Amino acid sequence: MGFTEVLEHVGSMGRFQIVYVTLISIPVLMMACHMILQNFTAGTPDHHCAPSRDAVPRNWSSEDEALLGVSLPMDENRKPAECHRFHQKQWWHLNGTAENETQMETEPCGDGWVYNRSTFQQTIVTEWDLVCSSRTLKQMAQSIYMAGVLIGGILFGGLSDRFGRQPILLWCYLQLATTGTATAFSPNFSIYCILRFLSGMAFSGIVLNGVSLCMEWTPTKTRPMLGTLNGCAYTTGQVILAGLAYTFRDWHHLQLAVSLPYFLFFFYSWWLSESARWLITAGKLERAVTELKKVAKMNRKEEAAGKLNVEVKIQKMSRLFLFMCIIVFSTSFAYYGLVMDLQNFGGNIYLIQLFFGAVDFPAKFLSVLTLSYIGRRFTQAVTLILAGLSILANIFIPQDMQTLRTTVAVFGKGCLATSFNCIYLYTGELYPTVLRQTGMGLSNIMARLGGIVAPVVKMTGEYVPFLPNLIYGAAPIISGIVATFLPETRNIPLPETIEQPKAGLPANRGPLALQQAQKQENQCLRREKHRIQDLPLQEDR
Repeated sequence: MGFTEVLEHVGSMGRFQIVYVTLISIPVLMMACHMILQNFTAGTPDHHCAPSRDAVPRNWSSEDEALLGVSLPMDENRKPAECHRFHQKQWWHLNGTAENETQMETEPCGDGWVYNRSTFQQTIVTEWDLVCSSRTLKQMAQSIYMAGVLIGGILFGGLSDRFGRQPILLWCYLQLATTGTATAFSPNFSIYCILRFLSGMAFSGIVLNGVSLCMEWTPTKTRPMLGTLNGCAYTTGQVILAGLAYTFRDWHHLQLAVSLPYFLFFFYSWWLSESARWLITAGKLERAVTELKKVAKMNRKEEAAGKLNVEVKIQKMSRLFLFMCIIVFSTSFAYYGLVMDLQNFGGNIYLIQLFFGAVDFPAKFLSVLTLSYIGRRFTQAVTLILAGLSILANIFIPQDMQTLRTTVAVFGKGCLATSFNCIYLYTGELYPTVLRQTGMGLSNIMARLGGIVAPVVKMTGEYVPFLPNLIYGAAPIISGIVATFLPETRNIPLPETIEQPKAGLPANRGPLALQQAQKQENQCLRREKHRIQDLPLQEDR
């Protein structure tokens, strides 16, 4: 009897699974807040050079129009320049004397900047003056966070395959709570970046282990719905972020609001059960039996029992790894290129964040239908291609048509969110239990690489305005085409050993890591083969 049949006996979709998925989904509410937090904590308000106080009447403030007129040049919109001021006061502005302004010498801001605090009361930009020559530091901070998410995927993915999903998940909750809270008290920009890097590492551990635990404790047929509900928790977090950011205009307070709840998540998550699938593949059969009995008791099926049959079939998965890497990278790359620059769409940034978050609800519920009745491959390919076309369409929409540009971008973001929802389900179903975390860790690496590269590509817009959207749009279209070559996994049980997941992938020579994992699994299975047959489990009555 395989594990899928054992899970059916102890209750594959009962009270245990409902409570379990709910407890794992609650922390996801704040994870979206951490990922796109810099839209608000690093918001760039309108600003201009602080005028020099030399030879200025004492009763003039830095916002007096007269002082601004004699101190700062005006841009094309007749607003004070953001990054330069006159080398000398231009008193002729007051008496109307004609001068040739093109010959006036300017210099960089030497006395700081004056910020409009009507939208953002305090951000890291206003605190550390990340404007003008330092404006790229804002994007660098987000790339450093994404680098942390990348390293976290490498580190915690491997650790969870070795030590289990539940203890690594607990550690990541504690790490995110601690480093996220400490970020609010950063004394300088360097410390801020270090703490954000550590928070990003914890983010990966929570995603990888939370998804795996939900997937490995739920049946095949209900997995799309549960995965979508988990994804909707992330979407709800984006909507919550809009409200939190509107309430807490000081970035210190907003950072605390999204970090402190993880202390609570850490304490209650001690109740979570370890994955019985992982315990079996790790040779910890007695503990697996204990966890299964716990599930059976909670689901009121204490008489449930079963035996585990172990099979080993060799699978060469090199093309599968390659295809998934391309798809995950492109989805993350386009997603964060789109959602991390809300100010580019103009208008009220809080409402735009609300729309960007809310669109995920209908998109993800629609994905339940396509995932359940059409298939994973179709959903993955179509959403990626539609997202790419939406991003490309904005190249041809004029900047002054803000409503239309925002609507098209919201649609594209919804498609990318659906693609993400499908990816986490798809990758978990393609990789066997013994390699699931390693495979998902590899996918996470590519996702974080996409997140790191996205802000860098945004900088190319300073030279060719349409180039970022061209790159962001082409990537998901290409990966959508690649997705059509993946095997379908709809209504097929999770693979538990290194076997060929589905027809359609040739048996090419796999990577060395897979061969080593296969060897270790064979050794484990030989040791435990007879013990499995003699487990003290009750037979069905």
